[in-house]
Amino acid sequence: MEVKGEAMISLPIFVIKKFGNKAFLRWLKSLTPEARKVFGSPISKNDWFSLEEMLSEPTRQICELFYNGSLLGAWECGRFSAEYGLKGISRVLAKLCSPEVLIKKGATILHNYYRPSELVIPDYFSDHVIVHITQFPEINEYIENRIAGWMQRATEISGCKHVTINITQSLTKNNPVTEYVIYWR
Repeated sequence: MEVKGEAMISLPIFVIKKFGNKAFLRWLKSLTPEARKVFGSPISKNDWFSLEEMLSEPTRQICELFYNGSLLGAWECGRFSAEYGLKGISRVLAKLCSPEVLIKKGATILHNYYRPSELVIPDYFSDHVIVHITQFPEINEYIENRIAGWMQRATEISGCKHVTINITQSLTKNNPVTEYVIYWR
């Protein structure tokens, strides 16, 4: 499974902004030699990389080093990624979109950053939506939480308040889908 470089770019920036340069060097040292090489240089946003080595493991290391092993670190990485990535014209468009339109675009966004992957929206209501990831061969709890954090912040950027997300099913727990239920006001 592969992840596009653009999805990885925010990781080192997140570590530096949140924890400082010394923490970044500690995080970088915790990675595989190949990941150190990639994250120690400018990342090509159009290249494709191994999901496990270049996103799952680096996110796990953030959780271990800075969040006492909590998946909150992955969630926060996702929130930061949305904040970082949705700027300029993308941010304006996100603010103009209804939550329904933004979340429907999520299917395209997921597929553009992770391959192979598939996201569907089986139900949409005025105050919440159900989102299913139906295909994602190497998904794990770190990636599930990172995606949840991204969706939460993107929904907030679109103007929704009090956004909460529950992961009610998980491909990592042998459910048929990873299910996110996103509520807002």
